[in-house]
Amino acid sequence: MATLKDTFTTITGWAKDIVDLGLALALVFLVVDILFGVTTGIVANIADLIASFVDEGIVGLIAFIVFLAIYRK
Repeated sequence: MATLKDTFTTITGWAKDIVDLGLALALVFLVVDILFGVTTGIVANIADLIASFVDEGIVGLIAFIVFLAIYRK
């Protein structure tokens, strides 16, 4: 029987793999949009995400830094 720590390690590994897959797909969609024009709309979505951080001023900057710190762990 697995311990609780082993279970959390397994779930964390799965979550990291899913996030990595999502980032890889986002990069593929970005390249597709650059090569073939607006087909997936990811460029607009990324621009909206960045604009939402920028529009909030210092709070947006802090949120972005926290987001990066969490992702890098």
